[in-house]
Amino acid sequence: MSLPPPGLAFAFDARIAVAPPCSVGPTRAGERRVIAITGGTVAGPGLSGRVLPGGADFQTIEADGLTLVHARYVIEAADGALVYVENTGLRFGPPEALERLRRGEAVDPGLIYFRTVPRFETAAPHLAWLTTSLFLATGARAPDHVRLSVFRVT
Repeated sequence: MSLPPPGLAFAFDARIAVAPPCSVGPTRAGERRVIAITGGTVAGPGLSGRVLPGGADFQTIEADGLTLVHARYVIEAADGALVYVENTGLRFGPPEALERLRRGEAVDPGLIYFRTVPRFETAAPHLAWLTTSLFLATGARAPDHVRLSVFRVT
């Protein structure tokens, strides 16, 4: 007997403001970049609030353009509860679209595969559900922000 496939339940959308990338340059692992997170908003049935400044996205861009992302930041819920976020994933697409993204230009999100797996930690009992489920997110990169739609795996 087969088990039913998992489903997805929408949790929230995030708009995360970012500073221009700081490139460390090409290393053995690929080009290393650090992108400061400067703020943002979170809104949805599962969580609403703001993204606090002070986090960052640590990226490695491989020779074929595949970007490995690893962002760490804090969300302050509308009621003041704090949620630590560690979000890892990848971004990939046609070389010309990836080059436009690297130059800070707007790119149609439909051209780019951008998926992440956010994990959450919180001391707030009413948000403990964030720590006992898996989540997937779809993303889009704009010149000054990242948009994420976050879904709980059911």
